[in-house]
Amino acid sequence: MGTYDFLRHFADSWGLLAMFVFFSAAVIWALLPGSRTGQSDAANIPFRHDDRPAAEDGADRPAAADPSDT
Repeated sequence: MGTYDFLRHFADSWGLLAMFVFFSAAVIWALLPGSRTGQSDAANIPFRHDDRPAAEDGADRPAAADPSDT
């Protein structure tokens, strides 16, 4: 039996089982009640420093740097 055949048989049996166990553990970890705080914090990262809504005309955006100034 060559190396390729051995690795193919190993992946077909134990590799599939290992991937299933890893996937199941990831799903269970994500759905644990204790991880809700961390997930909520990560979900709100884009909004963390928003103090007010952006102006419609874009007047409060900083001016783009002029490449000729360097």
